[in-house]
Amino acid sequence: QVQLVESGGGLVQPGGSLRLSCAVSGKISHIAGVEWYRQVSGMQREFVAARVSGGASRYDDSAQGRFTISIDNAHNTAYLQMNSLKPEDTAVYRCYVSVRKYPGRPTENYWGQGTQVTVSS
Repeated sequence: QVQLVESGGGLVQPGGSLRLSCAVSGKISHIAGVEWYRQVSGMQREFVAARVSGGASRYDDSAQGRFTISIDNAHNTAYLQMNSLKPEDTAVYRCYVSVRKYPGRPTENYWGQGTQVTVSS
């Protein structure tokens, strides 16, 4: 059974950095792609960044130049490195991962449980 465990959130001052992790447990061949979203209570979920394994990344304008998305298939983990954090980055961040359990088989998608990021002085 595939499960996702997110970690790395917390309280940070403006200008600080955090690295969010999204670890995939269970038997998989590899992570095919990952997307990160964030949501403030009472507001719609927002796209933050996406990456295809071995391919290009794309970012929301608010994250471009500050955030870096990556995939480490040696450790079945996806990351979101967030630098120069701003108070408006405060939200619950969730990963959405596409995994391939066996080579050549269709991908399956899973959500992480979410991790709170609070940027405040």
